[in-house]
Amino acid sequence: MMSFALAVLLLTITPGPAVLTLAGVGSAFGWRQGLLFLSGLFIGVHLVCFAVISGLAALVMADPVVRTVLLLASSAYLGYLALRIALAGTKIGFIHMAAPGFVTGVTLQLINPKAYAVNTMLFSSFAFYPESFAMETTLKLIINNSMWIPIHVLWLYAGVKVSQLNLPTHTHRVINLIMAGCLLAVVGLSVWSIY
Repeated sequence: MMSFALAVLLLTITPGPAVLTLAGVGSAFGWRQGLLFLSGLFIGVHLVCFAVISGLAALVMADPVVRTVLLLASSAYLGYLALRIALAGTKIGFIHMAAPGFVTGVTLQLINPKAYAVNTMLFSSFAFYPESFAMETTLKLIINNSMWIPIHVLWLYAGVKVSQLNLPTHTHRVINLIMAGCLLAVVGLSVWSIY
């Protein structure tokens, strides 16, 4: 169980599309809109969890054509977001959108390749309660949420705080390039893991 908890911590704290977007929403729109977006991310990641746990994700991903189309669509979207961030210039570019909210958060998680990869690894590995699939899955969800929620709130907090800092122009550019690189790395890892 401890190895599962450590894996959850390491995989959740690693920046991916959802947390980078969440920090951006916090930076651009503040706590109120950020919490609404975070609630969408929460529901979305649980839809992904249940798709993985039920085998639906595996069934869909078993078709190579569907898998390739989904990979290309999510990679194109995440590549677009990375480009927007990289070209944001001297403003922290996280991800600017008109009115990010609950539906945007859910949608982002449903196309987020990191969400599927992480949840597939977490829920198909670390068998610490083999006597009961239901009990093990329940415990995994509790452990996962006990870290997922505070880590994501911290990312939102970081975004809100960054908007309050008076950072030099050069620092803004560096932050944008690092965030764009992180998103592109997620895309690259997703493509690499399929083939």
